[in-house]
Amino acid sequence: MRSALIEAYHPIFELQLLTEIDESARFMECKAGEILIDVGQYIKTMPLLIHGAIKILREDIREGELLLYFLEKGDTCAMTLSCCLGNKQSEIRAVAETDVMLAMIPVAKMEEWLVKYASWRNFVFRSYNTRLEEMLGAIDNLAFHKMDSRIMNYLEELAKVGQSRTLNKSHQEIADALNTSRVVVSRILKVFENEGKIKLNRNTITLF
Repeated sequence: MRSALIEAYHPIFELQLLTEIDESARFMECKAGEILIDVGQYIKTMPLLIHGAIKILREDIREGELLLYFLEKGDTCAMTLSCCLGNKQSEIRAVAETDVMLAMIPVAKMEEWLVKYASWRNFVFRSYNTRLEEMLGAIDNLAFHKMDSRIMNYLEELAKVGQSRTLNKSHQEIADALNTSRVVVSRILKVFENEGKIKLNRNTITLF
């Protein structure tokens, strides 16, 4: 675990802090599709993502789920930070997009390191800023972009996160992520294929 932690966070944290993280954290591995944090859950630890990708979703009882952003190696979730420090219930759902490895940091250590390490403070503040920008992007997508643009943006983000231009996503999964219908997604994907932007196969979508 230690070598993977250092590889993911050495550019961000000094070796002394990495040693403390290694000694204090609870390491866990999860398979793609597993729910890591659910709506209404009290969160007592903060996740540091060592490898893999996690999607952060906002739930609406009537409308389903809305994708807010992805977390990748070297990231944490600002909304989780807020819940930890404020002892609040989670308002988001975190789902493993791929197989992931996490270091779960206790709240007490989070607060201690804010005082002790400038690199940790900078990481926390930068994470808040990055996630805020991504949530504003999600709002812009909803408010200003047509569904075809939202679908293409989503496919490109999946390709970036998975580091592959071939995506194992069903039309229904895309529809669920973007809070629309499978019929709409299938129609737009077919248009993309006719325009030479993608190739639709039985269980995959390839981006050109």
